[in-house]
Amino acid sequence: MTPDADDPALEHPAPNPHARTRTSGRFTVIEVAGEIDLATAGFVAEHLDAATARPLPDVLVDLRYVVFFDCSGLRVLCRAETRAREREGRLRVVCDQPRIRRLFAGTGLLKRFPPLSGVPGEGRR
Repeated sequence: MTPDADDPALEHPAPNPHARTRTSGRFTVIEVAGEIDLATAGFVAEHLDAATARPLPDVLVDLRYVVFFDCSGLRVLCRAETRAREREGRLRVVCDQPRIRRLFAGTGLLKRFPPLSGVPGEGRR
């Protein structure tokens, strides 16, 4: 079943200071920015929940503009990745920052989220 282009579920949530959603080819790209912690992870979760609500989601979470990322951010990523798999889709991360890659490695999540260096088909925005 493919989603209908007129389906209101395909609308992206409004941008906020920590996340915005856009479409790039077949991908739904969530650009995450700033400090992602207990106080701000909900802003990101809103976009991840919308992106993984439809069947066969293909989501890229762009973490290149993040200055701080803690376990609250990891929690919303894990929840969204599980939800994407349950809908026969996938969620991947875009990350070129060594400190965030170390966070994934240190928490045992590097295999679950092997980082891409950029959004396929695009140069750095």
